[in-house]
Formats: sequence, C-alpha cells, structure tokens
Amino acid sequence: MHNKYEAIGDYEYKIIEAYINKPEVTQWYVEAFKSFNVNGVDIGKWRWSWWAFFGSIFFLLYRKAYMPAGVLALMLIIAWFIPFGWLILWILSGGYSTYFVYKSYKEKRLEVEAEIEDEDKRIETMRILGGTNEWAIILGVLVQFFFWIGGVLMFGAILTFLSMLGLAIGSAN
Repeated sequence: MHNKYEAIGDYEYKIIEAYINKPEVTQWYVEAFKSFNVNGVDIGKWRWSWWAFFGSIFFLLYRKAYMPAGVLALMLIIAWFIPFGWLILWILSGGYSTYFVYKSYKEKRLEVEAEIEDEDKRIETMRILGGTNEWAIILGVLVQFFFWIGGVLMFGAILTFLSMLGLAIGSAN
C-alpha cells in the first residue's frame, strides 16, 4: 500500500490536503508543489494541467487564485491583438497555472502559520481559505457557451455577406 505521507511530512501533507480540499487530487498537487520548491526557494516550473489549459482564467478562479486570474484576464485581452497571442497564452496557462495556485497556497499558509499556533486550527483555516469556487465552473461554461454561439453567428454572418456579395457581383455582369 502506498503511504501518502512518504514524499513529505504528515503536517505538510495535511495542510496541502486542507488547502486543495479535494482528496482525490491532493497527491497530484503535493507532487506539483514539491517540484516548485527547491531547498526552500520557489521556482516557477512547467507543470502541465489539462484543467488549467481548458479552464484558463476560470481554473484560477476555481482554485481561488484571484490575482493571477486577473492578470491572466488582462494579458488575454492584450493577446487578442497579437496574431496567435491568445493561443500562446492559453498554452502557457496550461503549463504555469498550477504554479500560481502554489503561490496563493504559500502566501495563505505563511499568513496562517504566523497568526495561529494550534496545528488543527491551522489546517481548518487552510481548508476555509483554500478549496474551490464552484461558481467558477458555471461561469466558465456560460462564457464558453456565449463565445461559441458568438463564433457561429459571426461565421454565419460572414457567409451571408459573401453570398450577398457574390449575388451582387453576378447580377452586375
């Protein structure tokens, strides 16, 4: 049987598990968080997540990483004006979003450990501060739905315009 505390200490595992608040994915985050910290120094490393790739901003909102989500939203707005900029940024969000979840975790953990002495209260506080925002899933689905509907309508409008243009050119001859 695999010992879930094998890679890190009991307290470390419990505090990450409390912050993530999804036991089925805790081990993945433990491994990711370990890779972002080398001998006490945080380093931004590529850690691919399909959820972060497809969710982008909404993945960060779901994981309560609000500041990185806001920065990514601004960057995506700017990237729309650069050819394929949005696609590059989207791919980068799939590789680096987990690091920003880690940074949010680390900030909250340091704050909690500075204020609370009792280990059980720390863990419970991290569970409250961390976890997920279920509304981010609904918001993400709605936004994606409207983008797809808008894209289909725009494509239809372009085809209609080209068809009308073809008829106008044909009748002029």
